[in-house]
Parts: sequence; C-alpha cells; structure tokens
Amino acid sequence: MRAEIELLALPFEPMCHNLAGHNDNKGGLPMDLVPMGPGFAAELRGVTLSDIASDDAAYAAVRAAFEEHSVLVFRDQEVTDEIQLDFSRRFGPPEVTKIGSQGTGSHFVILSTIGPDGEVVPPDHRLVLRNRANQLWHTDSSFKRVPALTSILSARIIPAHGGETEYVSTRLAFERLDAPMRERLENSFAWHDYAHSRGQIAPDLASPEERAALPPQCWRMVWRNPVNGRGAIYLASHAYAVEGMEPAAGKKLIDELMAFSTAPGTGYMHQWRKGDVVMWDNRATMHRGRPWPSHEARLMIRTTISATEADGANTMRPPSSQAAE
Repeated sequence: MRAEIELLALPFEPMCHNLAGHNDNKGGLPMDLVPMGPGFAAELRGVTLSDIASDDAAYAAVRAAFEEHSVLVFRDQEVTDEIQLDFSRRFGPPEVTKIGSQGTGSHFVILSTIGPDGEVVPPDHRLVLRNRANQLWHTDSSFKRVPALTSILSARIIPAHGGETEYVSTRLAFERLDAPMRERLENSFAWHDYAHSRGQIAPDLASPEERAALPPQCWRMVWRNPVNGRGAIYLASHAYAVEGMEPAAGKKLIDELMAFSTAPGTGYMHQWRKGDVVMWDNRATMHRGRPWPSHEARLMIRTTISATEADGANTMRPPSSQAAE
C-alpha cells in the first residue's frame, strides 16, 4: 500500500519563557527557556549541568522541558567527563559503549577525527567513515536490545566551518500524518540493524564482531510518550524492513516516512560552539551530523541513557516478544 503523506507548514514564533517558578537550584538562578526550532527544540539559560545533577527541583524543570521540547541546548558549560556523566545519570541508566566504537566499555562515546598521534586522520580513515555514517538521519541505539531515551553530546573541539548537527521532530511528523496512516503505524513494527546503516557507507564498515554483538531488533513504528501521550514515528537509517510486508514494499514505506519526517523546513540546525551541550529525545527525534573540512579537527563526547519501562520502552516490542520476556 502506498503511503499517502502530505506535508503541512509549521509556523514558528520564538519567544522566551521564564522557568524560575520551577527552579530551586542552589544558586537561585532564573531558568529561561528560548524556543529554537519549528515547534520543538529550546535553549535553557541560567542553569548549569551541575545544577541539574545536584538539585531535584532543577532536574524536574529540565525533565519537563525535555518531555515537551525534545531537544535542549545548554550554552557556555564548563564540561568535564565527570560533570557530563553526573548530569546524564539523572535521566536514567547510562549505556556502556558498544564494541567497535571509541570508548568501548566506558559510558562515553568518543566522536573524533584525531588519531593517536594528535593529528587529524586522513579522509579515507575508518574514523572518518564512521563519522560519515553519522551523517545519515538516525536515532541512537534503535539497533540495540535496549533502545535509548536520550543522548547528551558535548562539544570539546569544533571545526571553524561546518560540523553542525541537524534535528527533526518525528513527533510533529507523526501528527502531520492523516489519521489512517497514524493508526496503521501504531500497529506496525520495523526491523533495525546497525550493519544496514553502516553498509550504506561501506560494505565492511560494521565489523564481524559488531554484527555478532548487535543482531537486528524489531520495534513498534510509533513511540508514544507516557508523560504527555503524544506519539512519534520511530525510525532511523538503521531500519530496513517492516514486519509482515514484502521487503520492497516495507522498504518503500520506510523511505517515504523518512523523507516525510525530514522534509526541508521542518528541522533545527545546531551551530556548535565550544562549551555547548545538546540533549535530545531519541524516542521523538532523528538527527544527523553535517560535513566539515577534512583537515579540521572535531572532538565530541556523547553519553547515552537507556530507555526504561517508565519511558515507554515496554510498549515498543511486538506482542510476541513482550510475552516472551
């Protein structure tokens, strides 16, 4: 069946909201929320990662903003690995970095084009190819047995040009679909595979060890937020098939939904500055990195928080899988 998808225009009027009434952090600082994108994404001002990590009221205000806006920007942060991990833990259990990635076995994913000698690696280096794979639209960890709630990315070294991160709201995309398509997707399941997305860049980019450790996973195509009840299309470049559909028809549906969700004019492009930290809701967004000159260094550190039953993870597997667990 062909997906009948029509894109609607989204008005965007930025304004600043004061969250001081919801913030009781130690410094007593007002927390301002500034919308950044077309219907989603916001910058939080007047609060640090350490404030949020150490104060329950500050965390509650930020968590509410996260559930509502899906992408949160924090500027001018004094970021260390310890501060970032303390902040990340407020939102749930941190992932352990998978085999094959820089940072394997730790809670940090190191996204870098800097080699062991401190120099930028050549354009055909495996690190560059892995960064190129991150330039495909995706949500983090949909290829894992436990999907991700949120990712927290901090800018440590940034290029002078390019290297932005672009976000789209798959929640707003879901709400732009017609009712029959929304109902259809609520009861459909897609297969996600790390090797599938990496194969779009190079056939052997996913190593045999990664393929063995990360078998395909099947997830409902709509993730409904248990806090506000809003649904979001749950797809990524890792998705390759729809359960119960012929391969070509399933792939066509995935491609149409990906194109619809990432249509021009629906995204927020983050221009990185040193000290920036951005967190996003993997249940309700997709993102992609943008290119930068290959001779310029870039170092970003990511922590990723696993989704739990409280985040709706238990609703995402096919009924047979839920019964088996």
